[in-house]
Amino acid sequence: MRKLILLAFLVVLAAGAWLAYGLLLPVSPAGQKFVLLRPGYSTRRIARELKSAGVIRSAGAFALWHELHRRPSLKAGEYLFEHQANVIDVHGRLARGDVYVHTVVIPEGFNMFEIAQAIEDSGLGKAGDFLKVAKDDTALISDIAPEATSLEGYLFPNTYNFTRTQSMHDMAATMVKQFRQVASQIGLEGKVHETVTLASIIEKETAVPDERTEVASVYENRLASRIPLQADPSVIYAEMLRGTYGGALHHTDMQFDSAYNTYRHAGLPPGPIASPGRSSLEAALHPAETKFYYFVSDGNGHHRFAETLEAHNRNVAALRRALAERR
Repeated sequence: MRKLILLAFLVVLAAGAWLAYGLLLPVSPAGQKFVLLRPGYSTRRIARELKSAGVIRSAGAFALWHELHRRPSLKAGEYLFEHQANVIDVHGRLARGDVYVHTVVIPEGFNMFEIAQAIEDSGLGKAGDFLKVAKDDTALISDIAPEATSLEGYLFPNTYNFTRTQSMHDMAATMVKQFRQVASQIGLEGKVHETVTLASIIEKETAVPDERTEVASVYENRLASRIPLQADPSVIYAEMLRGTYGGALHHTDMQFDSAYNTYRHAGLPPGPIASPGRSSLEAALHPAETKFYYFVSDGNGHHRFAETLEAHNRNVAALRRALAERR
């Protein structure tokens, strides 16, 4: 009898030691450890993933602890482990859903190619996968821009926090939702696609908010007079679409035939060439009332505007002199 009691005591003692070792003894990860736990993973699969990553000492201890603490349930997601923690700490993080988020910064004027690269650079997946969604998933905007052939212009510039369990569709939908919110705030209704297209050109032409309504007036005047917009950013975008842009425009680039080449074709291009911010959207909605038909850089980050070609040529000459003096 005594032997049985002693044996039972030893078994309990061993089990207690095992639990103490597995549950309470902390683990220090070797550097940053990312663990992706996908929706649908069982508790045992989660425990194996954590053990394999070197985040916990015992998968069995983790599973046992979860059996005793089933509420709240464990949350899927990507987790970053970089500090010392034991099984109880790790289980608590998964129960809280303390997932790792990837911050994606989309500046005003980024096009869908640059946004796709930003997604990839943030560790959320391949640029090509996001680009496919941006090109194909027009159902996201079909109610407000039925003529759109991609999501270009509707992926609103902002700072986003995404997780790796979100799909590329989810990320694009979040950006489109942000666009819709801003569009509603500024009263963008009717002719949405044309307004966003013009706003995208304004966005690429100037980074100075105070100039945007004047830039908008130049293009409105040209549209009204059926004069080609001659917007360099649209030519650059045309080359990006066909994969031939080399980082600089040349005179011959203005000659190739593309609906986005606003030197050869009057009117707006078929769609936006980038994601405009709020200021550019407002400028496209409410351009200044001017007689300007031309503008050129002044060499200092701003522009000179002109009503006539003669005045514009003088502004161009002034720019060339200023650039020559700096050499």
